[in-house]
Amino acid sequence: MEFLSFSNPTTLVALPILGCLILLFVPGQRPDLVRWISIIFATVVLGISIYFFIFFDHSEGGKQFVYEYEWLSLAGPWVDSQRAISMSVGIDGIAATMVLLTGIVMFTGTLVSWNINVNNKDFFILYFLLLSGVFGVFIAYDLFFFFFFYELSVLPMYLLIAKWGSSSKFSSFERTKEYSAMKLTLVLVAGSVLIWVAIIAMFVQSGVGSFHIEEIQAVMPDKFSVEFQSSVFLILMIGFGILAGLWPFHTWSPDGHVAAPTAVSMVHAGVLMKLGAFGIIRVGMTLLPEGAQIWMPLLIGLGAVNVIYGALSAMGQTDLKYVIGYSSVSHMGYVLMGLGTLSLMGLNGAVLQMFSHGVMTALFFAVVGMIYERTHTRDSLILTGLAQKMGVVAVLFTIAGLTSLGLPGLSGFAAELLIFIGIFQSYEVWGVILGSLAVIGAAITAVYILRLLSKVFFGSPEDDLSDYSDATLREKFAAGVLVGLILLVGILPFPFVKVIESGVEPILLQIVGAG
Repeated sequence: MEFLSFSNPTTLVALPILGCLILLFVPGQRPDLVRWISIIFATVVLGISIYFFIFFDHSEGGKQFVYEYEWLSLAGPWVDSQRAISMSVGIDGIAATMVLLTGIVMFTGTLVSWNINVNNKDFFILYFLLLSGVFGVFIAYDLFFFFFFYELSVLPMYLLIAKWGSSSKFSSFERTKEYSAMKLTLVLVAGSVLIWVAIIAMFVQSGVGSFHIEEIQAVMPDKFSVEFQSSVFLILMIGFGILAGLWPFHTWSPDGHVAAPTAVSMVHAGVLMKLGAFGIIRVGMTLLPEGAQIWMPLLIGLGAVNVIYGALSAMGQTDLKYVIGYSSVSHMGYVLMGLGTLSLMGLNGAVLQMFSHGVMTALFFAVVGMIYERTHTRDSLILTGLAQKMGVVAVLFTIAGLTSLGLPGLSGFAAELLIFIGIFQSYEVWGVILGSLAVIGAAITAVYILRLLSKVFFGSPEDDLSDYSDATLREKFAAGVLVGLILLVGILPFPFVKVIESGVEPILLQIVGAG
């Protein structure tokens, strides 16, 4: 079947859904069978995502592995001719990198979810459904299906957090998992409303009667005025920015990180937040280039606020998940600043940072999940000296922390360096100020990461640690995959940058031409 052929990107969407359908017929009293079916599907999807990345021809660039299926014909007085809503998919350099990231996080998240015993069948069905939506967003070239998959990747989060998540207790109040799940869902749906309004506006204004991105792009110079592009890009920037953790619309994100079960936290920070930045690139910058030129200075300014605010907020947290949650807000600020440079160097760095941050936070949350499973707390005021009994866990957390603060030789350094150079290249006087804020954010990150390491892992234990155990072989393997990617990108970033550049360059050329 062509639809499920190995080189067809729709396989990335179809296989997780097929896994959901098979799991529906597995008795809930067979949790081990559920686990093995889930890991088999996750492994196959990982293999396919690696295939698309390796066999993507960056020298050719453009959209590759193309597949189109007409889903619904449209005709009416508002269109020039009869067109269609089509299942149009393909992979460019940006999508190839994000597809690889999603496959890795899906596989490792499935491994670390092995110990889920309560309704694990339902958990994996929702987990795979969410990830099929994520893959769909990255490969879709039709705005209708782009939005459909975007919603599919968000809505299962409510049930995953409310059912399998955990509540957080503070001295003065308790933040329940139901509260966090509802807050996340309501805020993200609000952002989706803005995105849908912008999509409908572009569909009607283009007059082609098609949601296909390339068909709208072809008529965009004649149909979209500067005023139209300016107003619609702002709507899209806010709508997608909400999911990307853009300040001041970020408050749902740390609460969602903390309440979610480990694998969902990995997907949430590692992949879902990237959908927002990807949407700004795929929809906003591609279809509204003059609007991008108008509003990118605001985006880079808000990104700088993200960097500093997120780092300072992380420094004030005691819950390990809240530390990583606010750290993610800070690191997504680097992504937004890279997008705001509108330079080849800055955008390459932004997409590479999306990949690096996705792998790094997946490792972070996997390690915190190991700690919580053994100690039943995430409070850094209580945890101390864990390295004496959990040496491997300490090493894994250290690697993730050093990546976060941008240690040379690890993936975070390569990505942030490109972004810093892009900022200084694109903005003369303001570049010095904004670049300095970005570097200061990295310095603050170093402070709270090193302080956590010294306290939680290398301090003097106050309690008996004899009941604590180190990472299991399964956990070591999952974390080892993530560590290997961090080292690979840190040592050999060039192959990744070349793939990313092939997707970034056409967008920038269009923006320069529009300007």
